[in-house]
Amino acid sequence: MYRDPLILCALPSGDAQKALTNQRFPIASSSKLPFWSIMKPVPTPRRTDGFTLIEIMVVITILGILAALIVPRVVGRTDDARIAATKQDIASVMQALKLYRLDNGRYPTTEQGLKALIEKPATEPMPSNWKQGGYLERTSLPRDPWGKDYQLLSPGIRGEIDVFSFGRDGQSGGEGPDADIGSWTL
Repeated sequence: MYRDPLILCALPSGDAQKALTNQRFPIASSSKLPFWSIMKPVPTPRRTDGFTLIEIMVVITILGILAALIVPRVVGRTDDARIAATKQDIASVMQALKLYRLDNGRYPTTEQGLKALIEKPATEPMPSNWKQGGYLERTSLPRDPWGKDYQLLSPGIRGEIDVFSFGRDGQSGGEGPDADIGSWTL
């Protein structure tokens, strides 16, 4: 047991200590504890794990405010991102079609479709110098972000060829995300 020499000097010894203990601390006289151990403050255990109800309510309120500000901005961006991805896909398909034309002297027909970019067409007009491995880096045709196939019109209505997606609704026409997205919008 650790004993501070300064405290020991200040404490009465022997019978005087017992008398003081009996008068001031009657409970201590019956215990076997030394006089100075009773005078030390006993630390009270504090519960430090967990959160108070107020803290939880403040956090939930802050999260609610953030959600109210951010969610409307993010939700509207989903369609914008899909439209941008569609335009990017159409641009890469158009580049592949231009390479096809350079090698073969013409674009694939509507009947041959975009499949002519990954497999040599078996229908007329047969390509004269079809590139082994195809014209797209992919082994399959890309699909639009809504899971539908891109369309090819050759010859096109709005250009020499038209590559397009029908948009979110999958039907011709429409507005906003339902509008057709094509090579003419690039």
